[in-house]
Amino acid sequence: MPHVEWHGGTEHWTTKGDIRLFLWQKPAAADVPFAGTILFVHGSSMASQPTFDLSVPGRPDSSVMDWFARRGFDTWCMDNEGYGRSDKHRPINFDIANGADDLAAGSQYILARNGGKPLFVYGISSGALKAALFAQRHPERIARLALDAFVWTGEGSPTLKERAKKLPEFLARTRRPIDRAFVYSIFNRDHPGTADDTTIEAFADAILTLDDSMPTGTYVDMCSKLPLIDPERLRVPTLLMRGEYDGIAGFGDLMRFFEQLPNMDKQFTVMSGISHASFQQKNYLRVYHILHAFLTLPDARYGG
Repeated sequence: MPHVEWHGGTEHWTTKGDIRLFLWQKPAAADVPFAGTILFVHGSSMASQPTFDLSVPGRPDSSVMDWFARRGFDTWCMDNEGYGRSDKHRPINFDIANGADDLAAGSQYILARNGGKPLFVYGISSGALKAALFAQRHPERIARLALDAFVWTGEGSPTLKERAKKLPEFLARTRRPIDRAFVYSIFNRDHPGTADDTTIEAFADAILTLDDSMPTGTYVDMCSKLPLIDPERLRVPTLLMRGEYDGIAGFGDLMRFFEQLPNMDKQFTVMSGISHASFQQKNYLRVYHILHAFLTLPDARYGG
């Protein structure tokens, strides 16, 4: 079993009823102007620290939390129930709706510590679905929302079409096993070569340090229950981020979703050379730049 340790941050815990949820914070650098608070939301097959606070030898700024913290952002991530260090004991499959409940609890904890200022929220893959559902339920807690590798109806998604073949298996159990070969498959299924081997190995080590299985709930939801999000109810400023080679996010599906977003403070960007796991790609610094630009837009002087 790999053993990765995380340093330079602060461990926090909150509760959702009697469920303990783990949060990890890397505060804003003190020598730059404060830029706001970000909550990063992980996907279906890994906990939060491997995704957002990864360390890779010879790869500067592999931790997106460190990168944003140095630019004045108070950065947070949390393990959804069923993942990483958060509680896993309930006999349920930890679906999208349950993950949005986690975000409600985690955001309440963070807001109690940042003076109640609305958060920047970034979610990737099923984490984007959780973040969007949370934004529908609690728009007052969100300043800006970034949805990466998001899916709406599932139309045009080869990954979900293939995954749906195993739906009976996912329905029959609450967890699915993962191993190093599974992590490799994340990078090989869409367009091999978009991530380097050293990063993939470090990512696998980090993921497998915390988990040897993952909940099935998000897979069940994405294969059989879409759409889960109503774009007309998503009223916060929103950025859709779609990797050029991403097999989850069909381009036409996202365009139709984007058109129906009611807040005209919205953007859609296609990230060249990117497949699914954006922050672990060779072009990761471009992803950081896109997200940073959206979060630091000047306030509008005219609104119509």
